[in-house]
Amino acid sequence: MIPLSGLGTQMSLKLVDATRDRQMQSIERSPVHARAITSFRERIADVQTVDQLIEDQELYAFVMRTYDLEDQIFGKAMMKKVLESDIDDRTALVNRLTDPRIRDLYKGMGFETVDGKTTSSNTLDPAWQEAMIDRYLDRQFINAQAEQSETVGIALEVRQKAGEIGSWLDVLKDRDVSSFFRTALGLPDSMVQLDVDRQAALFARKFDIEKLQDPKELEKLTRKYAAIADAKGGTAVAGNAAVQLMQGAVSAGNGGAFVPITLDITAITALPRRTY
Repeated sequence: MIPLSGLGTQMSLKLVDATRDRQMQSIERSPVHARAITSFRERIADVQTVDQLIEDQELYAFVMRTYDLEDQIFGKAMMKKVLESDIDDRTALVNRLTDPRIRDLYKGMGFETVDGKTTSSNTLDPAWQEAMIDRYLDRQFINAQAEQSETVGIALEVRQKAGEIGSWLDVLKDRDVSSFFRTALGLPDSMVQLDVDRQAALFARKFDIEKLQDPKELEKLTRKYAAIADAKGGTAVAGNAAVQLMQGAVSAGNGGAFVPITLDITAITALPRRTY
């Protein structure tokens, strides 16, 4: 894992991007993850029912970690009910839980109930199996970065999920994604106390959600997020324009008293950067 200590969010993201392939290979070859992947490849085709998945602790844990649900591994009874739910039933457990990770898991596993028996044919598909392994590795990679820098982890989460975001409600159901947008768009965290419709309206005034599908717009938004997050967090990094401007405002006069200033985040994030 590449150390990110002392680096600002934008510089950290550049370093993470430059070393991604090497880090992914390292994760895949590590004894713990290599064994988990091998076991998944060897045994997942034998799992067609929810009970079979739940009963195989190693495969069950692999699937849960693939969807970033390691903190819910202990809740087997709940996960069994979720996977056996009928998503077309508004009262079903999968529709009553607000955690978007659980719904993603449900859809990804593809269990369907026919004649009272819940099964999935996905597990027999080699392409699905490899896609699950890729997702598992991506998740371990993102989590490894997030352990070092919360802001880097959040930015990587948004990058990964951007293609699936079609409305502000999609944003609001995910804590990390909504935090990213509040920061990048200069909205206060206190807005979470408002009802969902009002929050969505505030976001919509600041940004056209359809632009998120444009890689250039996503990168521009990520730079804004990085600059503001580092400034708010007091990340003192050489080259962080937001921090430099705020420090300059303090030392400019008034005996060191703080002087309020307005930051042009678009200008800040557009400043030239030295290559790492």
